[in-house]
Amino acid sequence: MSNDTQSVSESRLALLAAAREVFKKENPPKIFTPGETYIPVTAKVVDEADLSLLIDASLDMWLTAGRYARQFESEFGKYFGRSTKSLLVNSGSSANLVAISSLGSPELAKIEGLQPLLPGDEIITVAAGFPTTVNPILQNGWVPVFVDIDETTLNALPEKIMAAKTPRTRAVVLAHSLGNPYRADIIADWCKKEGLFLIEDCCDALGATIKNKPVGSFGEYSTSSFYPAHHITMGEGGAVMSKDGRFKKIAESIRDWGRDCWCEPGVDNTCKKRFGWTLGDLPPGYDHKYVYSHIGYNLKVTDMQAALGVSQLAKVDHFVSVRRANWQYLFDGIQSSAILKENFKPILATAETNPSWFGFPMYAHPRLNREKIVATLEQRKVGTRLFFAGNLTKQPAYKNTNYRIHGDLSTTNKVMNSLFWIGVHPALDKQKMNYMLEQLEHVTKHCTT
Repeated sequence: MSNDTQSVSESRLALLAAAREVFKKENPPKIFTPGETYIPVTAKVVDEADLSLLIDASLDMWLTAGRYARQFESEFGKYFGRSTKSLLVNSGSSANLVAISSLGSPELAKIEGLQPLLPGDEIITVAAGFPTTVNPILQNGWVPVFVDIDETTLNALPEKIMAAKTPRTRAVVLAHSLGNPYRADIIADWCKKEGLFLIEDCCDALGATIKNKPVGSFGEYSTSSFYPAHHITMGEGGAVMSKDGRFKKIAESIRDWGRDCWCEPGVDNTCKKRFGWTLGDLPPGYDHKYVYSHIGYNLKVTDMQAALGVSQLAKVDHFVSVRRANWQYLFDGIQSSAILKENFKPILATAETNPSWFGFPMYAHPRLNREKIVATLEQRKVGTRLFFAGNLTKQPAYKNTNYRIHGDLSTTNKVMNSLFWIGVHPALDKQKMNYMLEQLEHVTKHCTT
């Protein structure tokens, strides 16, 4: 190492050390004052190590995906037990768009026994949840088939999924609701037998397991989100996990403008025949960097986002452990209070799973007014959320869309009308959770119908 190189390296390390010290001084522990300090329903947990990697990436001045993106994609794929690297995208919603759109790729026909979805094909899903789990189905010209969910777990039961199948059914797309897994193992086995695709939306469930196997390891594709509300954050970001390299290649093309070339950013001629391809009706030898095999997008991340992800991923097991402990503390608090137990019914874990709770969802007793409850809790500085869109078929955006309902959506409607949730994120402590429990008792006396 030359003296100049050593000097730059030492200066860089000194800068990063100084940044960590500034972070600690600028972000001292916050004092919680009950009734005055707002308790958010979600919260990012970042520290000086996160800032250090952010700055380290910025010093490279590599403004697109680079070394940290490659590191994260490799480590995150392994976290899910996948044999292939994950694929970073700019949000969990984009991850769903890429994964679901991949089911229409003509390249699937090159995989033995598979065919792409065609316009009008059906995908079984649920109406209770977040819209961008379902939107890509509609955007690709396919038909979502909504089944009802289980009242106890907020997830679709395998038997409901199986009963909804028709000759037009080609896939199942489901989210693990608020970190509580559905039985993806059972559904995946059935999908394989029936020749259907399975996509797991794990955006709210990072770290959850089914029979000790991670969610996201069962379907052809699975997705994650790194929005600040989620288990780990990049600010904005998401990821697609693929069954194998053939599925990943399709998703990567759709993420990267739809191009056929698979070169890393800043790299040319990985295939060793850049000007030797003849594809489509293009002239022989047309530059492979500008050949497009899919209708794609540009959904990539920057290396600074990925650097934050690398730092956060190192803490994911701790974050998941704290979320589980916080959920249990709130659950025990409700069960040990006669008034809370009578008025609130928590959602429970699916059998043979270990959730990675995104929040603490519960039903309010019919004698209570849910809208008054959430308004009062917010007024008294306790953050709340409803179960996202509630029932998508009731939302104005879906009035004239093409979907089918199998059976009825009675539980979905119950969730829409009476369920809400509060936080379990790692920024909480017992003092805050005790205050949250006290406020739940308060609303039982002041928020009746």
